Amino acid sequence: MSRVVEQAPEELTRGRLIRLGEGIGKVVYGSPHWVVRRERSPREVVALIILWKLIRKRAHWLPFGWGKSLLNKPSRPIRFLRVVIHTSIALLPRKLWYTNHVAQVFKKYRYQDRRGDRLARLHLEDSGLLPETISFPPITVLVGGWPGWLVVNQATERVEQTLDKRISELAAAEQFDSVERWLDRFLETRQTGWRMGLFSVDAHLKNFGIIENRLVLLDTGGLTNRWSDIKEKLSSDEQVTLPHVQLGLERALSARPEVAARFNEQWRSVVNRDTVIENWPGNSAR
Repeated sequence: MSRVVEQAPEELTRGRLIRLGEGIGKVVYGSPHWVVRRERSPREVVALIILWKLIRKRAHWLPFGWGKSLLNKPSRPIRFLRVVIHTSIALLPRKLWYTNHVAQVFKKYRYQDRRGDRLARLHLEDSGLLPETISFPPITVLVGGWPGWLVVNQATERVEQTLDKRISELAAAEQFDSVERWLDRFLETRQTGWRMGLFSVDAHLKNFGIIENRLVLLDTGGLTNRWSDIKEKLSSDEQVTLPHVQLGLERALSARPEVAARFNEQWRSVVNRDTVIENWPGNSAR
């Protein structure tokens, strides 16, 4: 849901906003109830593409599971390396960095990001599947870290926490009934999107936030309504033998293999071509 307000919430300018997280194209900063985003420059995005490509290729060389940790939990070392590559792109010959593969990945990312945003605005504005967004006259806000300040004219409702964090906390407290309820809600939310004619190829647990008892999609870049994209993603998912591991739930469910087994069975029964077609508007997917 989106609405226009006469002025920005006071809490956005009351103090310095904290850095909450980042994606390949955005950095997110928050006050107690609202978040604002900084869009990365094309050069920053390219630097991240190169960095993730290098880490994925060499992660197994790093000892003590550091490679896997870097891939799963971006940290200060990742940000430092991104700055190094970003600077190098500016100083060294362009052809050393802009390979055909990097250019293709960048083009695909920008296309999917813009298409996902458009689809979300067209189909999900009043669905409850997105956090509320407000627009207001431009203001300057202070943010933690670089660049120190931003000019923004839009803010998004801040979620209580991401779904993966909620599940991790519940599992640590051995509240596995609640873990299963949230996992059920995750699969139900995905099917709700399918019934609206939208499928997310980026439906990982970190991309869903919790507001009271509902799940909301945080990044719309993975949304698609094209069956070719859906078929490709489902074909990939069908090769996954342990869906809970693929979704990063291995540690959270390690003490309760029966919970993992039930979720894996439910995942396979839901995330497949037949179920998507059954939920698709008018059964028009093919």
